[in-house]
Amino acid sequence: MLSFKNWDNKTWISSTKYIQSFNNFLLKQKKLAKHSKILDIGCGRGKIMGSLSSKLKLINKPIGLDIENHKDFDKRITFKKTNAIKYLKDNKKKFDLILIKQTIHLFNLKDIKKILSYSYASLEVGGIILILTLDTKNNEIPTFSLMKKKLNQSFKRDILIWKKLLQLNIEKNITKFNFKVNIKKNIYLKMIKQRYISTLLKFSSLQISNGINEINLKYKKNISFNDKLKCIIFTKF
Repeated sequence: MLSFKNWDNKTWISSTKYIQSFNNFLLKQKKLAKHSKILDIGCGRGKIMGSLSSKLKLINKPIGLDIENHKDFDKRITFKKTNAIKYLKDNKKKFDLILIKQTIHLFNLKDIKKILSYSYASLEVGGIILILTLDTKNNEIPTFSLMKKKLNQSFKRDILIWKKLLQLNIEKNITKFNFKVNIKKNIYLKMIKQRYISTLLKFSSLQISNGINEINLKYKKNISFNDKLKCIIFTKF
């Protein structure tokens, strides 16, 4: 499984506005209260769940899983550096919400099947699994030419994963989450340099440098676009 450290570090995903917007989206999908139990698979630094914990005054800290040891993780969550399959296989807890946000594509198809099976077994009755991925049809993420090519190649696999999810014989709903991003170009260039998205992980330093130059010429001082995610919701009855 690929891993990366910068996806939620000093990007729009870590902004207060984004976090509040996403948590409002979560609460529209599932009514949660202070006794709710939450698991976040691929939590990064756990800022989204940490904020939700404060908002709901959760008695039980949300549990966040990640294979990167983020020393600056949000202290409002219980952070576990571990593989999701290993954790879920041994898990005895029951959750009201299991979140898999923009990480499902990092697993192979065999492991995805295991994760979903174990996650479903770990749900309370009425609990939900939320899986969010980039919208492959209407993606607006600013790219340079090589980045766009690789992103489109990865979307082919994302589409296959999405089809497999839709074929599962589990009660499901489809929805979307959109967030309007306004970001200064120099900040976005730093994100490119830090390889904030998995598509950039295998790029050489020269490819990143060329990409930064291309973005610099392509956009003005400020960049605006819609961060579009599609979401599938599995419910346990």
